[in-house]
Amino acid sequence: MSLVINLAAGLIFGLGLVISGMANPVKVLNFLDVAGNWDPSLAFVMLGAIAVTATGYRFVLRRPKPLLDPGFHLPVRSEVDRPLVIGSATFGLGWGLLGFCPGPAITSLGLAASGTLVFVPAMLIGIAAAALLRKREAATEKA
Repeated sequence: MSLVINLAAGLIFGLGLVISGMANPVKVLNFLDVAGNWDPSLAFVMLGAIAVTATGYRFVLRRPKPLLDPGFHLPVRSEVDRPLVIGSATFGLGWGLLGFCPGPAITSLGLAASGTLVFVPAMLIGIAAAALLRKREAATEKA
């Protein structure tokens, strides 16, 4: 059952990315180009996403637990540390240089968009490298 719900949620998310233009790297790059060919339309997409998410959190967190999990998995850390800064900078560089971030890149891969055949494997390698570095760091902290 949870597989079907997760698949439906992923399809709705991907469809939303396509309809909103977030899966189009040219549109994203034009949004980021405030000194040139600026396209402010994605600001409305982001504001809409914030409104839906804020409303959803208020509604869902009133429940004692999620429907398909024994408990909520909410962030417990609030400090700004090195991994957060490096991850944010890497995310911003990828988004700013190529117009892709992970969700839209995977959606665009399904649309056979140019650039995704390089971006998605590089992203997956980066994710794997980060996981290995975190494992190594955790092992040295225990020693």
